[in-house]
Amino acid sequence: MLNMNRAVLIYDGECPLCQGIMRLAKSRARPGELEFLPFQAPQRTVRYPDLSEEACRQAMQLVLPDGRVLAGNEALPETLRRLRGWHWLAPAFNLPGAGLLARHLYRWIARNRYALSHAVAGK
Repeated sequence: MLNMNRAVLIYDGECPLCQGIMRLAKSRARPGELEFLPFQAPQRTVRYPDLSEEACRQAMQLVLPDGRVLAGNEALPETLRRLRGWHWLAPAFNLPGAGLLARHLYRWIARNRYALSHAVAGK
């Protein structure tokens, strides 16, 4: 049964880096706050038909309980708010320049996530 009060974090389920980050996030998620869904899962297209595969390939998507969708770096503070021990970092995204830095850093990581996965794994 789906919990309609939780946010759904849609991520690249084929990316080793993304998988590792999601494992960490799952271990820290506050009960009932987050659901994790790879964008490749068939239920993603059924549940979120307006959310394109291309958008999901470019950035993680956070679908909030009210239906709003936050993508990439915009999803980070809201995701952090839902994690035990990490929620205190969310306000840092409001600091001057933090949004711009987060946007550029997130885009770079997202574009290079497979190469970074191999570098981290030592392959």
